[in-house]
Amino acid sequence: MFTPEALQDCHERAHRNLIALLARCRELEGGDADRELDGFGYPTVRLQLHHAIAAEQYWIGVLQGRVEVTEDSPEFSTIASLESYRNRVFAETEAYLRAVPVEELNAVRTRMTWGNRERTLVPAHVVMRTVTHLYHHQGQVLAMLRLLGKPCTGLDYSIL
Repeated sequence: MFTPEALQDCHERAHRNLIALLARCRELEGGDADRELDGFGYPTVRLQLHHAIAAEQYWIGVLQGRVEVTEDSPEFSTIASLESYRNRVFAETEAYLRAVPVEELNAVRTRMTWGNRERTLVPAHVVMRTVTHLYHHQGQVLAMLRLLGKPCTGLDYSIL
């Protein structure tokens, strides 16, 4: 059984790494954050980061009965704007976890998702998916940074 406190801890650890990754990406120069690289579903650093943050907002919204899809837009054209977006989404998830009862967090529930599709979900699993999803895309961004000549290390999930 998951507790809100345990999920808050996992969420905070993941976002600590995302904050560090965004800081590293702020150092990119000459449009490198928007340079398209072959072999990635989202071909730029900025699009990878936007997708990872937007997916968390989407899934936490689904748990709260909202289907919010945040498309890439001029509003998210810089790493600084993505940092602000991350701050908002982090706060939304934390507020959800502070308010959700442990029983609800672990209960199987039907939720409406994109395209008016009903899905049976366990909220705790959805929250954990947002954490693992962040790490998946963080790995993509780290690979991109290496290709751009800006390698970065030290962003593994903290066990301390």
